[in-house]
Amino acid sequence: MPRIAYVALGANLGQREANILRAARLLQERGAARLLRVSSLYESDAEGIPGAPRFLNAVAEVVALHGAADLLERMKSIEVLVGRTGGHAESREIDLDLVSYAGEVVETPGLTLPHPRFHRRAFVLHPLRELVPGFRCPKSGRSIDELVEALPNDAAVVRVGGWTLIMRG
Repeated sequence: MPRIAYVALGANLGQREANILRAARLLQERGAARLLRVSSLYESDAEGIPGAPRFLNAVAEVVALHGAADLLERMKSIEVLVGRTGGHAESREIDLDLVSYAGEVVETPGLTLPHPRFHRRAFVLHPLRELVPGFRCPKSGRSIDELVEALPNDAAVVRVGGWTLIMRG
């Protein structure tokens, strides 16, 4: 049975769109996952980073080729390859988050699934809803529409474009 996972991609430094595209491709090229689809691009304010450049965001749907912890480790190495220098509350060239993995609920010191804050992030929910309109949170059972409706009014994101990602192999 395929292990479908959803990976959030974001960047607010450098060539934002190119960084997201490179990270999505590296998920496959580095053997982390088989890339199925990538959402449109969405732009949002840099949450918790006053005065920082706006983020571009997307969500990738992948078939995980490894367990969740290993996939997360590979994602962190891809961040380094793409040039991430900023930490959690800083601007960064790329940020990859494992949003959901095969519908699993996991709570360990190194891994929490689904991602503990995804349900409060419009910049994750909107592209995820675009890819999977029937998505339900594995932990709460709430639908993607219910999660989006629960967002605060100021949690707006703007769809800025789509793209066709062509993978070979």
